[in-house]
Amino acid sequence: MFKGITGRWFLSTMLVIILIVSMIVTGLIFAVTYLFNTEVERSLSSVSNELTAVFDGYTADNSTAFAQEAHDYVENFSHKEQMEVMVLNSTGRIILTSSGFSFDEGEEMPDFNSACESDNKSAFWSGQLGSGENVTALSKVISNKNGNVIGAVRYLVSTDGVINREILLCAIIILIGLAILGLVVLTGSYFIRSIVTPVRQLSETADKIAHGDFSTKIEKRYNDEIGELCDSFTEMAKDLEATEQMKNDFISRVSHELRTPLTAIKGWAETMQISGKRKLDRRTFDKGMGVIIKESGRLTGIVEELLDFSRIQTGRMVLLNEKLDILAELDEVIYMLKDRAVNEGKHLIYDEPEAVYPPVFGDRNRLKQVFINIIDNALKYTPSDGVVAIEVKYNEHTDPDNILIIVTDTGCGISPEDLPKVKEKFYKANQKVNGSGIGLAVADEIMQLHKGTLDIESGVGVGTTVTLKLPVMKEG
Repeated sequence: MFKGITGRWFLSTMLVIILIVSMIVTGLIFAVTYLFNTEVERSLSSVSNELTAVFDGYTADNSTAFAQEAHDYVENFSHKEQMEVMVLNSTGRIILTSSGFSFDEGEEMPDFNSACESDNKSAFWSGQLGSGENVTALSKVISNKNGNVIGAVRYLVSTDGVINREILLCAIIILIGLAILGLVVLTGSYFIRSIVTPVRQLSETADKIAHGDFSTKIEKRYNDEIGELCDSFTEMAKDLEATEQMKNDFISRVSHELRTPLTAIKGWAETMQISGKRKLDRRTFDKGMGVIIKESGRLTGIVEELLDFSRIQTGRMVLLNEKLDILAELDEVIYMLKDRAVNEGKHLIYDEPEAVYPPVFGDRNRLKQVFINIIDNALKYTPSDGVVAIEVKYNEHTDPDNILIIVTDTGCGISPEDLPKVKEKFYKANQKVNGSGIGLAVADEIMQLHKGTLDIESGVGVGTTVTLKLPVMKEG
C-alpha cells in the first residue's frame, strides 16, 4: 500500500501529523495534571500559613505544652470539611487528628521525614493510603528557639475527585486529538482521491490511446491543475487522433502517388514489349520513353521526399554548407520550371536584381529543394493563365542581416482554418491536387536548419504569398 501516492502521503504527512497531535495531547495531559496538583498544593499551603500566627515565636521546650497548643489549633481548625489535620510529635507519631478517628500507625508519612530534612521545614507528598484512597499531604515541622523539632502539623486532603476530573479532562483531550486525526484523515483521503482517481483515469486512458483508441474522454471534475491536466490530455488525444488520421491519409496519398507513375511505367513498358515484336514507330517509342522517364523522375522525387522527411524526423539530415550566390541558385531553379509553366499556360515572372547581394552560407542542394517545392506548389495551385511572381529583396539599411525571397501566386488560396496547419507533417489542405503533404514540412525544416524562416500568407480566392528569409553570410 505504501508504493502509491496514498502510501507516500501517509508516510510523509500523516505520520508527522500523528506525531505532532500526540505531542500536543501529551503536553496538554501533563499540563492538566500539573495544574490540578499545583492547585491542591497551593490550597494546602494557603491553609498551612495559619501556623505562622499560631506558633510564631514559640519557645516552649515542653512537648506537653506543644500538644496543648496544637490541640487548641485543631479544635478551632475551620477547614475540617475539606481536609484532615494531624498533629505529630517529634518522632513523627500521630498524637491528634481533626477527625477524632485513630490513624493507622503503619501508614508511611514520607512528607514528615522530608520536612525535617528541608530548609523551610515543610514538604509535600502525593500517594495512596492503605485504604486505596488517593491523597496529598503537607507536613510542617515546628521547632523551638534552639532549632529542635518538637512536633509537626500535617494536612491531608483526598484527591480522588481531583484525579477523576483529571481523567475526564484527559479523556476529552484525547478524544479531541482523535477527532482532529480523524478529520485530517477524512479531508486528506478526499484530497488524495481527488488526485489519485484522475491520475488512474489518465493511466487507463493512456493505455487505451497506446492501443489505438483515441476517442476516449476524461471527465473533468475540478477546475485546478488536475483539471488542466485532464484538458491537456483530452486535447492531446484529439491531436493524436487527428495526426493518426493525417498519417493514414498520407499513407493513402503516397500509395496513390506511387501507384500512378508505376501504372504508367508498367503500361508503357508492356506496350513497348508487345510492340517490340514488330517494328515500333519512332513517335510511339519516344512518347513511351518520355512517359517512363518522367514518371520515374516523379517516383524518385517522392522517394527522396520521404527519405528527407525520415532524416529530419530522426535528426540525421546533415547540411553540406558552403558560400553561395543565392541569386544564381534561384535563377537555375526558375530556369528548370519555366518550360513547365509555359506548357501549363501559366505566367512565371521573375526579374533578377541588378545589384550584387551578399553571399549565403548554406547547402546548395537543400536550398534548391526548398525553392523547387515552393515554386512547384505555386504553379500547382495556380489555374491556367494565372501568375506566379518571384521577387528577391535585400536592404542593407533596414535589414542588413537577411535576404528575402518572395513567391506570390494567384491560385485558389488557403482557408484561415488550414493556414496554421499547412506546415505540419502529413497535413494537406487541398485533397484534389496531387502531392504527399510533407513537402512543405520538409522545406520548413530545411529553412530552420539554415536559421531562416518560411512564412505563409494567403486568402481564399486571392492567392498565396510565401516569404523565405535567409541570413546572409557573416564575413570573418
